[in-house]
Amino acid sequence: MSGRAFGLDNLRKLFERKERTFDRYVDALPTHQNAIDAIPGWSTAFPEAFGVTAGIVPTYYDQRIFWAVECFGSLEGREVLELGPLEAGHTYMLENAGATVDAVEANQLAFMRCLVAKEILRMQKARFWLGDFVKWLEQTEKSYDLIVASGVLYHLHDPLRLLELIAQRASSVFIWTHVVSDAMPISDPRRSVMAKEPEILSFHGVKVRAYPRSYVRTQGNPAFCGGMRDDHRWLDKDDLLAALRALGFDDIRTNHDDPDHFFGPAISIFARKSS
Repeated sequence: MSGRAFGLDNLRKLFERKERTFDRYVDALPTHQNAIDAIPGWSTAFPEAFGVTAGIVPTYYDQRIFWAVECFGSLEGREVLELGPLEAGHTYMLENAGATVDAVEANQLAFMRCLVAKEILRMQKARFWLGDFVKWLEQTEKSYDLIVASGVLYHLHDPLRLLELIAQRASSVFIWTHVVSDAMPISDPRRSVMAKEPEILSFHGVKVRAYPRSYVRTQGNPAFCGGMRDDHRWLDKDDLLAALRALGFDDIRTNHDDPDHFFGPAISIFARKSS
């Protein structure tokens, strides 16, 4: 019997021996923090009440989105398309305002962070889609009450094409974007990654100045949240507003005009077709 007991004890110890956990597993008490830590590159924060740590930018309480909702009116029961939700902070605000949201994100890591955020924040009326929102707009037959394009226009190779598609799918749009303006002269160091001379584009009867710009290899960072290609254009501020008017947006309001933004002048725009 003693030999048998000795053998069972050794066998038990063999199975209980601490081995290194495989990399794809989490050998810890299940928590929301584990899900956050599993995906690198977080930029945004969660409300303090949720007790988790991610990035530092409080997009869940963004004055730009509050202003957009104020301009639009009640979002209760409204259909919203969000372009580039990043980590779902604005999606959370839009849902809390009453909207049902389609949120389209092309960055795979950002998309996964959105799904984690959806679970933690218990969002019920938002759906996240992985892919190119330009192709979504080109192929969907759905119309939206509002399109939210915060932090995406200046990342596109063809930002005017996006504006054209937005005008086909919604009568109201909120845009936050970087622009080129007189506040950023040629000598401004923020212009160092930008073409000195603009491309002059003809768009629905107006001339638009578009400035090619480079990411300067920052796209290798897991926190990178730019466009899909290092071939994007910033629009002149006045020309952007003229382009929106040419598309039929006759009620145009601006806010958060920040000529001193670290990366370049930035502005919030709410535009609506009054008809």
